[in-house]
Amino acid sequence: MHNFQPMSIQYFEKNPFELIGKQWMLITALKEHKANTMTAAWGGLGVMWGKNVAYIVVRNSRYTKEFIDSADTFSLSFFDESYRPALKYLGAVSGRSEDKIANAKLKIQLHEGEGGMETPFFDEANLVFVCKKMYAGQLDKENFQIPDIQDQWYKDEDYHVLYIGEIVEMLAR
Repeated sequence: MHNFQPMSIQYFEKNPFELIGKQWMLITALKEHKANTMTAAWGGLGVMWGKNVAYIVVRNSRYTKEFIDSADTFSLSFFDESYRPALKYLGAVSGRSEDKIANAKLKIQLHEGEGGMETPFFDEANLVFVCKKMYAGQLDKENFQIPDIQDQWYKDEDYHVLYIGEIVEMLAR
């Protein structure tokens, strides 16, 4: 297992457009002592309600959503390019039907936060955000200001839920 060190968010110097949109991330949460994860290339970082936050979106059909909904925390793990095949695999396969984390040959670590709350993240990651859920809201077609969004991304009406999580810890190895 690798040693991760907490770092102040003030030292974060990555380009979030590159980090999330191009390099991708794994969103991971714990439910009943079991972790599940999914690959994501949509999301963001910013400030909301006076807190440093991460924004993620997860479709209702995704198995990982059940884990995020049942947990108070989730993690965002970022990797170097050598892990691209594992991220592709984890984005294409459901944890409902197999142990995709084991099959991707990745290892889970647990971050112990306030009150002993555990948040899973990946030992192979270079950077991890541990996030405490602050908000969850369903996206719906009535609120799209550009009709093309519905036509391009939601023909099947499998909408995303927007989650906003306070970044309570940034870990680096």
